[in-house]
Amino acid sequence: MTQPNSPSARPILISVGTRPEIIKMAPVYAELRRRGMPVAWVHSGQHREMAESLYDFFDIRPQYELQLDRRNASLAHLNALLLERLSEVYEQARPAAVLVHGDTTSTLASAQAAFYLDLPVGHVEAGLRTFIPREPFPEEKNREITARLARWHFAPTPGAAANLAREGIAASGVHMVGNTAVDAALAGASRLVTLLASGALQLPEPLRRLQPHLAQGRLITVTAHRRENWGPGIRDIARAVARLLQADPRLAVAWPVHGNPAVADIVHAELGELAQRLEGRLCLCPPLDYPALLWCLQHSALALTDSGGIQEEGAALSRPVLVLRDTTERPELIEAGAGLIVGTDMQRIVGVVTRLLNEGDELARMRAAVNPFGDGKTSQRIADVLGKAL
Repeated sequence: MTQPNSPSARPILISVGTRPEIIKMAPVYAELRRRGMPVAWVHSGQHREMAESLYDFFDIRPQYELQLDRRNASLAHLNALLLERLSEVYEQARPAAVLVHGDTTSTLASAQAAFYLDLPVGHVEAGLRTFIPREPFPEEKNREITARLARWHFAPTPGAAANLAREGIAASGVHMVGNTAVDAALAGASRLVTLLASGALQLPEPLRRLQPHLAQGRLITVTAHRRENWGPGIRDIARAVARLLQADPRLAVAWPVHGNPAVADIVHAELGELAQRLEGRLCLCPPLDYPALLWCLQHSALALTDSGGIQEEGAALSRPVLVLRDTTERPELIEAGAGLIVGTDMQRIVGVVTRLLNEGDELARMRAAVNPFGDGKTSQRIADVLGKAL
């Protein structure tokens, strides 16, 4: 575990570990630094292989980094390790407050460790709910429990704030601020254009092979990783992609495949041979870094995903999103007309995608929908609240 020099003032400590958390908390870190507020960052050790490029892109240098000696893949084991190691970090850093994000295991452990040490917790992206205990699992209960430990609840939408009110969270602690994913996507897309133009950043080689197919305007970005989709769900998504590609020679697909074998083995078994035959129209690549994923979304006609983050990023970049789940804790996307829930049924996915691409008018209306997740100023509002409270 690395550690910084002793700070001159008690910092606000941002505690995250997964790729989406890093992306969504980077704008908060930048805004706190811009205001001269003491801030530190602890990386809790997950998604290590993806974190480095994100930290470079957002110019973040974590002051603390956990080395987790994981002996098995169980959530209980991970939570226990995180709770013990984060407690050690907090005792050394003596933060004025701890900021956590979302609903991962690192979110819950970070909030628990802070609560045990009587440190106030700010929960960014608070109030998301499906009201189905195991969908998604374990995220639904992680965020419910974190709400019981937090002092400041930074809700991304009025609906999320209303969920917290229904659960008895005091209104004085709930702040409707918007979603930091919008801040990150807008700033990241602008930075991406500059870096590509200057030659400071190159697209991964698999994406460069897609570029000749972009003129048709029919690129689809696909991601899928949710536990509830493992097995038949991932298989049917892959089969839907195969059917779409075989039916439309103008179509191209970028699918950054999650590294978990429960996902990757099925995707490559279903699509690996097809990818070789289609001469670059199907890109099955390892998980992309954030700039490359933004590039894919910017150039896509639509996205197919079970990811919450891509629902938000798609809306921020005016790209329609088809949600590969039976429900979403981001119903605002659907209500705003910027997305549709299609689940994992192969026939439904193929039918909806074909209709949208061929008819055009509905796709145009979805692109023109007002982003329900914010205006890119969420981090400023969070900093305002913390500045007054600390």
